[in-house]
Amino acid sequence: MNNTTWLYRFAPFLRWWPMVGPATLRADLLAGLIGAIVVLPQGIAFATLAGLPPQYGLYAAMVPAVVAALFGSSWHLVSGPTNAISLVVFATLSPLAEPQTPAYVGLVLTLTFMVGALQLAMGLARLGSLVNFISHTVIVGFTAGAALLIIASQMRNFFGVDLPRGTLFFRTFYNFFASLDQIQPYVLAVGLATLLAGIAARRWLPKVPYMIVAMVVGSLTAAVLNGALGAEHTGIKTIGALPGALPPLSLPHFSFDTMRDLLDVALAVTALALTEAVSIARSIAVKSGQRIDGNQEFIGQGLSNLAGAFFSGYAASGSFNRSGLNYEAGAKTPLAAAFSAGFLLIIVLGVAPLAAYLPIASMGAILFLVAWGLFDFRQMRTIVRSSRAETAVLLVTLIATLVMHLEFAIFVGITLSFFLYLNRTSHPAIRVLAPNPDDPQRKFEPLREGQAECPQVKIVRIEGSLYFGAVNHVEEFLHRLRETYPEQKHLLLMAKSVNFIDIAGAEMLAHEARWRRRQGGRLYFYSLRAGAEEILKKPDYLGDIGEDALFRTKHGAIQEIFARADRNICRRCRARVFMECQSLPPPGAA
Repeated sequence: MNNTTWLYRFAPFLRWWPMVGPATLRADLLAGLIGAIVVLPQGIAFATLAGLPPQYGLYAAMVPAVVAALFGSSWHLVSGPTNAISLVVFATLSPLAEPQTPAYVGLVLTLTFMVGALQLAMGLARLGSLVNFISHTVIVGFTAGAALLIIASQMRNFFGVDLPRGTLFFRTFYNFFASLDQIQPYVLAVGLATLLAGIAARRWLPKVPYMIVAMVVGSLTAAVLNGALGAEHTGIKTIGALPGALPPLSLPHFSFDTMRDLLDVALAVTALALTEAVSIARSIAVKSGQRIDGNQEFIGQGLSNLAGAFFSGYAASGSFNRSGLNYEAGAKTPLAAAFSAGFLLIIVLGVAPLAAYLPIASMGAILFLVAWGLFDFRQMRTIVRSSRAETAVLLVTLIATLVMHLEFAIFVGITLSFFLYLNRTSHPAIRVLAPNPDDPQRKFEPLREGQAECPQVKIVRIEGSLYFGAVNHVEEFLHRLRETYPEQKHLLLMAKSVNFIDIAGAEMLAHEARWRRRQGGRLYFYSLRAGAEEILKKPDYLGDIGEDALFRTKHGAIQEIFARADRNICRRCRARVFMECQSLPPPGAA
């Protein structure tokens, strides 16, 4: 790796810095202002969901966003608080400490530090490709489950019912229906006004941030009710004024016992955060034409969360809404995300006191809207229609999210997805082929029912790699061929789709070659990939297979097989499936 590559790896902003000019600065400033307006209500909502004081959601959108923009690879990804991670934080840490308390905040900061350290280590170790093993179906299922958990967690705020925290999803609904007589009508009225205003704004005012509209309507409704009836009578509680100041310095708990207790949570949040960030960056890169470096994105996200742990932030990741908006708003460079953090600070200094009028019921209603947006119904329909296996992954992940601790629910989905992948690759499709008699070149095609074959040659195509997991499946298929068609002593394998062969696969092929030699036939290959051919040419296997059995083209393989074929059988054969057979005398001729 040359010096320039090392420099770009540790200072990736040097790649796009030459693009910065008056035109890009104007575009980035405008995109940054729009992003700051949007993240203001989101930050407050997500911090509430995470069980943190509201200002922590805004802090997570400041310093971490700037660091991720400067050290990531995407030009448009905007990092900060997200709904899924906020829910995981609350669900996993609330049993360990009372939300909103200093002890709880300390755990969140420690978790953020651990997540950042894990992300940075994975990026430096060039493990960016690992995110590819977390299937999209797992994310869809987990997100849908998270949406239901968000709804369950906010029912207490929306209806004003005193529900115990930290209970399982179904227990929460049971407790709610058992407490219907405790619903506070004025709290519910504020929640409904906020909810309806948000729905209306999303439908009829698409250019205006719906969360801000909903917050304003909810706050005005609460102010009118409290003014007319008194806060003691209505029971409407507000968030309270936010501190209008820079993100204060903070210090995680560097206790071995604390980090040990949080390790499984940190691993789950790391997997979820990296999957979110890289997936969003890649989806936007498809539109912008940019190339995303997964390893660099890991590094950027890791540094972002490490910085957040010391500047009162909590675990952050890429936000799809804010990143997509950033791109649509015309952002040209990552400076747009940095400008967004600066504008957010200015806005906070001006509007922080107004949060004293923001009802908690309104935050519940806004999080209901957020939860509804998490259901990707189009993708769910596609998955259900397309694959039973993927449908199983979707349902298991969703159900696990509802009935298990979230840090384990993610791993359940990943594990099931991985096992299904192994099952698919361990059962590669194997097709019997035959030359098409209607094609002048006798192109090999899947054998049709009733179609004639050469009585001495079986042609097979394996569509998958021959590794230890697939050996038994392929070996059983070849064994059935030997038993069912003993007269077809020659076997030609079309190996173009075999990406690689491991030792177990090579041993199996060598065994097949030895058996066919003993029967007077041979095992042949054509179109072997370079890696697969390399292992078959090892001395341990080449002696059984023979270098003269490896062919680049099917014509070379057929000519060799034809030269070795039993002429007595050829003369009696009426199929004449190969072009070479046309040179033989007609069947029955002397």
